Amino acid sequence: MTQAKQEGLDVLGPVAPDTVFYRAAIKKHFDIVVVMYHDQGHIPLKVLGFEAGVNTTVGLPFIRTSVDHGTAFGKAGKGTADERSMLEAIYLGAQMASVRKGMMKGQ
Repeated sequence: MTQAKQEGLDVLGPVAPDTVFYRAAIKKHFDIVVVMYHDQGHIPLKVLGFEAGVNTTVGLPFIRTSVDHGTAFGKAGKGTADERSMLEAIYLGAQMASVRKGMMKGQ
């Protein structure tokens, strides 16, 4: 966190887990919540928006986004799958790439 602050990022933490997702999703106090374990983030994300949730991994040398709900193999070929999470993952990846490209031009 110290390094992030030195780089000019407005960061806070740790934040109590019983309120952080409410503060992020409802009160709009945060742009991102970083969690240490998979289920710490997936459970509240699925409750708040299962059909449009996006999973991303920060801190990698490449952009990684994916649907938040798994592969849905059981719906394959039935015409019952909901594409919103996939589209949101693609849109988020594109936004992140655009920001990264802009940052690289500014170096």
